[in-house]
Amino acid sequence: MPKDRILNLLHLHFIVFIWGFTAILGKLITIDSLPLVWIRMGLATIFISLYIYFAKFSLKVSKKTFFWLLGGGIVVALHWVTFFLAIKVSTVSVALAMMSTGAFFTALMEPFWYGRKVIGYEIVFGLLVVAGLYLIFKVETQYVFGMGIALISAFLAAVFSLINGKLVQNHKPSIISFYELGVGVIFLSIILILKGDWNMSLVTLPTMDWVYLLILAIVCTAYAFIASVKIMRVLTPYTVMLTTNLEPVYGILLAWFIFGSEEKMKPMFYVGALIILTTVIANGILKQRENIKNRVPKI
Repeated sequence: MPKDRILNLLHLHFIVFIWGFTAILGKLITIDSLPLVWIRMGLATIFISLYIYFAKFSLKVSKKTFFWLLGGGIVVALHWVTFFLAIKVSTVSVALAMMSTGAFFTALMEPFWYGRKVIGYEIVFGLLVVAGLYLIFKVETQYVFGMGIALISAFLAAVFSLINGKLVQNHKPSIISFYELGVGVIFLSIILILKGDWNMSLVTLPTMDWVYLLILAIVCTAYAFIASVKIMRVLTPYTVMLTTNLEPVYGILLAWFIFGSEEKMKPMFYVGALIILTTVIANGILKQRENIKNRVPKI
């Protein structure tokens, strides 16, 4: 029904807005990125496990699937750690602009991942993304380290999406999330122990940090994940993809509103960010047209 579709589309925009707010919370939380992600993943694992328990889903997976989940959990943990680190050493706007390259990293790796040929326009779009990055690096030189960390995070996000692209074909998203988040918690716990940071200071935090962390884990992770999966039953992947690309836009606008002049970049920064975002959206549109064309039966 059209009304149902509109409500789901509005719900999707709300979820994307929440994802954009994740970066704001990362800036507001005072602790380092490693313990921040450890707590986020731990809390989210608890809430998703409760969802699985009440939904009565089975946690049984094959040995091969478990190894894929193991890899996915480590990759997503590193992705989030580098993402929040980039925010803390630069700005929300810079980190989100770099993160918008994640979808394009995915497009570049897909030919090797799925064993298909590279398409001509993918090379052109790749050069445009490089041009956009060049403009940003040229005018915001004080944030070069943060940009580099954010690009690593974007690359890890692309690897994570490709891993989950295979897993989601045969397994429930909540089960995938439960294992990956749980693996991430264990992985980060080992790192914290090796660093000598495994002590009560991990959980002895200011009250507002706990408030922000709970919002991050419950609203921005557990709720947004489950709700986005349900929405995909009504909306097409194409609509979801285009709307999700608005995440950096929402995040940058929120950063302007909350942090003020600290988040105002030079004009060429926005030109570069617009080039990257436009390229990612254009790539998605062409990919969707190809998928539709391939589904049309030949006479």
